[in-house]
Amino acid sequence: AVVGEEYGSSGHSQRRWILDPVDATRNYVRGIPVFATLIALEEDGDITVGVVSAPALGARWWASRGEGAFSGDRRLGVSGIRSLADAQLCHAGFEEWQEGGSADPLVALAKRCARTRGFGDFWQYMLVAEGAAEIALDPTVSLWDVAAPLVVVREAGGRFTDLAGVATADGGSAVATNGRLHDIVLARLGS
Repeated sequence: AVVGEEYGSSGHSQRRWILDPVDATRNYVRGIPVFATLIALEEDGDITVGVVSAPALGARWWASRGEGAFSGDRRLGVSGIRSLADAQLCHAGFEEWQEGGSADPLVALAKRCARTRGFGDFWQYMLVAEGAAEIALDPTVSLWDVAAPLVVVREAGGRFTDLAGVATADGGSAVATNGRLHDIVLARLGS
């Protein structure tokens, strides 16, 4: 079975491929080299494999459940930061937070963090998996946007949920953290 942004859904099986051929399409169209192909494998309802390939960056990240997360020859690991005051927060475009009526909690959370950047899309999650950022937030996502990043973040030692705190890639929103800050972030966002 296959499900994807451009393909819809086809087939029924215990195994399902989840595809996003061009994540960050707007970046791609505008000539910004931060875009990727996302591939995930779901088995019996669990996402078990994720690959994030960013050709213009010359980067690829991958993970499989229980086997760790990697980029090149490097095993990935989230940061050990335990305080918002030391954390770097990445987020999707501010307009997306405004549309959902959740910009105020985002701004309040951002003010407690050491630094914020609006990287968005796949890259914010890879920064969390690499330990370069501690928090990645997106108020509006689809399954194919986050299935592959979810596996990479989790296998790097992080935590990945929707804004309600449910551990899923299909919840319509995404919160990825180094794990140590996850409950604090959810509480600050009003989950």
